[in-house]
Amino acid sequence: MTGSIAARLGPDALAAILDALPEGLAVFDGDWTICYLNPPGAALMGRPAAELIGRQIWTALPELTGSIFHSFLLHARSVGTPVTWQGYYTPARRWLCATAVVVEGLVQVSFRDAAGLFPEPPAEVSESPGGDRLRFLAEVSEAMITTLDTGESATQLAELAASRLCDWAVVALAGEDGGPGEEAWAHREPARRGDLDTYVRGRLRNTGDDAAMVDALLSGEPVQVPIDQEQVAPSLPTDEVRAAWRRLDTTSCTIVPLRARGETFGALAMLNTGPRPPHSETEIATAVEVARRGALALDNARLYGRQLKVAETLQRSLLTPPPQSPHLQIAVRYRPAAIFQQVGGDWYDAFQQPDGATLLVIGDVVGHNVDAAAGMGQIRSILRGIAYDRAETPAQVLTRVDRVLTGLRIGTLATALVARLEQSATSADPGLRTLRWSSAGHPPPLLVRPDATVVTLDSRPDRLLGAESTRPRTDHEVPLRSGDTVVFYTDGLIEHDRTGIDEGIARLSGELAKLADLPLEQLCDRLLDRIAPGLADDDIALLTVRSHPDDVPTAADALR
Repeated sequence: MTGSIAARLGPDALAAILDALPEGLAVFDGDWTICYLNPPGAALMGRPAAELIGRQIWTALPELTGSIFHSFLLHARSVGTPVTWQGYYTPARRWLCATAVVVEGLVQVSFRDAAGLFPEPPAEVSESPGGDRLRFLAEVSEAMITTLDTGESATQLAELAASRLCDWAVVALAGEDGGPGEEAWAHREPARRGDLDTYVRGRLRNTGDDAAMVDALLSGEPVQVPIDQEQVAPSLPTDEVRAAWRRLDTTSCTIVPLRARGETFGALAMLNTGPRPPHSETEIATAVEVARRGALALDNARLYGRQLKVAETLQRSLLTPPPQSPHLQIAVRYRPAAIFQQVGGDWYDAFQQPDGATLLVIGDVVGHNVDAAAGMGQIRSILRGIAYDRAETPAQVLTRVDRVLTGLRIGTLATALVARLEQSATSADPGLRTLRWSSAGHPPPLLVRPDATVVTLDSRPDRLLGAESTRPRTDHEVPLRSGDTVVFYTDGLIEHDRTGIDEGIARLSGELAKLADLPLEQLCDRLLDRIAPGLADDDIALLTVRSHPDDVPTAADALR
């Protein structure tokens, strides 16, 4: 098929020679378009050549997708050296023997009928046209799309490989810096899983037995590795690890790269034990298809994780530490959502104004994604700038923020609550302060008295920030005395576990009554542990402030 042969024979003569071959011959380009198919090949495929030539094979023969022949072709292209496979070609319901090789970027496949070697169809084909292998590949695809967590995806891939392709498996991913990243492993025998844990966790890296893994990562091709006990020995640092390795009784290994979007970012290592032989070409072809499907899911999880990390980093960078005055303590917490791995737009803010008042803000941008986090950054900055330069009431601050959001057509909606904590210089009670607030559709703050009484500072919330309306916003106020604590929060706290708003506020009030005598920082931690333990399905922002008497040292004073 080289250019020199075509030049000597001429295209017509060369075509006649290829057409006259007794074996089938097919040629595919880099996009898997069928460039050539001779008559014996078309007959074995069970379709006229005119219906196939010039079309992509997966479009022209969709029944091939996910089949053993599909994996065989992918494996041949990735290896680059001749690969032979024989097996049952389900679409044409016949046994075939095929050899594929890459020449000048083209995949050339020669194949012939092998019915004489295998007179009867395999049992699984009579049960199902797709066979057991197709069911397994479908199981791989189904399992790998159930999560966007990289660690869970890697564990699933290892478990799937160990269930069908080997005795135990390790999935190793590269880190963001190119060094070692996450690992997951699985053993098909429950009795050996403890030994596998001991070995993988205890083995030393970079002792020379990782060379095959490196080769697979660099070449992007499967690598078969016989187990050399002398080469493995330096990686076994303790008697416990050495004993676990002996009990694993590993005899051979095949490493298949994990590739997606042109990047090799990890590998699937499949290891056999005892008398089980090394993997055959057919098994490797199946493993290549499993790794391809697993790599796509893992890459999606990696990309999603990067996006979330950027959003969470952005969000946390904007949540600055609150100010602390000698007799006013502020404590804050932020917890991102974990169950659905969603970064939201929850935020808090606290700062002192030039006249000595303390401004407290809590809010929640509508949505759960990077856009929500970016919108939060915009609104927080706008609100902070507007609130700082004038001694206005909270309602006036929110009104001016509305004008900016609508005037600049920012298009972001958010709930928010702005509170201003003031202390009169002429008050007869030096510990008395006034809390003035205005709500833009945000849940009400809770006031906790020193005697553990909890009061909901309920008021009719005004419209959301960014919603166009001419209706004026309203202020509300309440006196704060020494020892009073005010708790501001976002809906992720009261709606945890799909709890209704009213029920959630009641539960929050009950827990605050139990924790009222705790130091403020400890109160925040206990509150989150009791109401939203473990993974949360929405992000949570918490802002608490406690008023102390002017003549009593605060916890911050004690640390000085």
